Amino acid sequence: MVEYDASKAAELHPIIHSHVPSKPALRIKALETLLVEKGMLDSAAVDAWVEVYSEEIGPKTGAGVVAHAWCDNDFRKRLLADGASGVAELGITGWALGNLKVVENTDDVHNVVVCTLCSCYPHGLLGIQPSWYKLEAYRSRVVRDPRGVLAEFEVMMPDNVRIDVWDSTAELRYLVLPQRPAGSEHLNEEELAALVTRNSMIGTQRVLPVANGGQ
Repeated sequence: MVEYDASKAAELHPIIHSHVPSKPALRIKALETLLVEKGMLDSAAVDAWVEVYSEEIGPKTGAGVVAHAWCDNDFRKRLLADGASGVAELGITGWALGNLKVVENTDDVHNVVVCTLCSCYPHGLLGIQPSWYKLEAYRSRVVRDPRGVLAEFEVMMPDNVRIDVWDSTAELRYLVLPQRPAGSEHLNEEELAALVTRNSMIGTQRVLPVANGGQ
């Protein structure tokens, strides 16, 4: 018979719980299961909506805009001049995109977006905002101490790089145009879009790595 080892159990406890879904996720799953059992919900429809938000409405839409701007300098200029009209050229309109300002990262400037009042966000480009974007800890602190907050995202900003913080409102939303990664010259637009992350378009990520070469 295997003896109980308290120290071993204590070591395994956090590992086991790290694989258990969060309480909100468990509640959502229980609610979905109950609705499906009662015939009030089709699980296939849920899967379809999740796919739409993660693949189409979600960050991939914004990533496509960024990649197109990297490949087409004339489009990039129009996008920076009028974000809403720029994305409309690509057939992207709708939710929270009526007034859109695109701000560009450069060697000397880094942009980060926040909504200090609530959680205004360019849903039509980035999908549903991450949970941390809605927290008071981010919304209040990133304005006062952007370097400190970015450091918590493992983004260490040199002192010679200016950080501009943009406060979204119900009338005006922002999108960060990150810098094209070094070593990505061989990639086409679709491959470039795959490099773009949600956080880079919010500004909580600066350097985008390139797979199979580049830094």
